[in-house]
Amino acid sequence: MAGDVFTAPLAKPAHVGEDWLEPAQTAYTADDHAAWNDLFARQMEVLPGRACTTFLQGLEKLDLGRGGIPEFGTLSEELGALTGWSVVPVPMLIPDHVFFWHLANRRFPAGNFIRTRETFDYIEEPDVFHDVFGHVPMLTDPTYADYMQEYGRAGWKAMRYNRLKALGALYWYTVEFGLIEEADGVRAYGAGILSGPTEARFAVEAASPNRIILNVDRVMRTDYVISDLQPTYFVIESFADLYRQTVERDFDRLYRSLPAGFTYANAAVIDVDNVLHRGTQEYHLRGGRGSGAVPV
Repeated sequence: MAGDVFTAPLAKPAHVGEDWLEPAQTAYTADDHAAWNDLFARQMEVLPGRACTTFLQGLEKLDLGRGGIPEFGTLSEELGALTGWSVVPVPMLIPDHVFFWHLANRRFPAGNFIRTRETFDYIEEPDVFHDVFGHVPMLTDPTYADYMQEYGRAGWKAMRYNRLKALGALYWYTVEFGLIEEADGVRAYGAGILSGPTEARFAVEAASPNRIILNVDRVMRTDYVISDLQPTYFVIESFADLYRQTVERDFDRLYRSLPAGFTYANAAVIDVDNVLHRGTQEYHLRGGRGSGAVPV
């Protein structure tokens, strides 16, 4: 990055280089592998009928249910044969510009650790289960894989314009919490939904959240919540449409028009929205996660 571009001041561990890659994947314990197996089994009880077809097919193509935490070398060979992507281990959340660089080179950085039993339901920092189970099966789809690479290429431009939060909102509402219309109804493709049992039900079925057809300009002006269920989910018609809306958009012009902060609250429904479902917002009106409210 140019010297005048702000980058997150994260403390880089001494044992990693400028690419932030671990020298090798962690040698996981038997308890670690058992945790993966239990997390996998729990999700597979929830996801049929809620996860998109592409994700479920990706699980089968990569045989992620073979038992234990996948070995990244083998996984990368299998994924590389399908779409040219690989999975690389990182010790923690990495700086944005490094993350973008890896995506632009078709490498997906995955956390080199797995959550504890005490954090099964929610972990703030993405672990190997979230990253590999939630994200990697989607990378078996050629169009989605190309979208992820283009997102990485777009990252440095956002940093030069100081509009990283706007681009982060796009990632949040697509890659992490995106929904897609399929013949049988709305299904999840975002990793934040697919890797957690509560959000998988809430995002697809609950009356509380809004479900709105994706509009890139609108999404990049929309705030988002990190530590709770989403008040709003954005729905794509296809991965080809997602790719077209982003890659064909003139982001230089968009960034020049965007304000420094967000324009829309995360629960807002505005007059230009194509609304599939206007939510009751009951979950958040009752206090959200902090109140012990049950998703409705």
